[in-house]
Amino acid sequence: VQLQASGGGLVQPGGSLRLACTASGFTKDYYAIGWVRQAPGKEREGLSCISRRDSKIYVADSVKDRFTISKDNIKDTVYLQMNSLKPEDTAVYYCATWGTSLSVLDPQDMDYWGKGTLVTVSS
Repeated sequence: VQLQASGGGLVQPGGSLRLACTASGFTKDYYAIGWVRQAPGKEREGLSCISRRDSKIYVADSVKDRFTISKDNIKDTVYLQMNSLKPEDTAVYYCATWGTSLSVLDPQDMDYWGKGTLVTVSS
């Protein structure tokens, strides 16, 4: 299984970034795919995910007004549009999958996750 995240970088406060995750190599089904992040010195935080079959979206309250998840089934790619970025959004962002609807957004229950992409929000 490969979850390849991209799109991170340096952005000024108030700016936007779009992360992309390309998924491949799955030999069993998963319920949802999405994003978690880990800021320096903090625990991983589930942000948003989207179910594989019916595109149901789950979003953490902490980012629901600023982050939007979407997916392209043809390209097997999931995106995270991040707007109005703040310095506290600085973190490594990981793409991950969850096996059931009961575990979505819980970083402890991720089935797979890839190498992250660093997002730095700074002036």
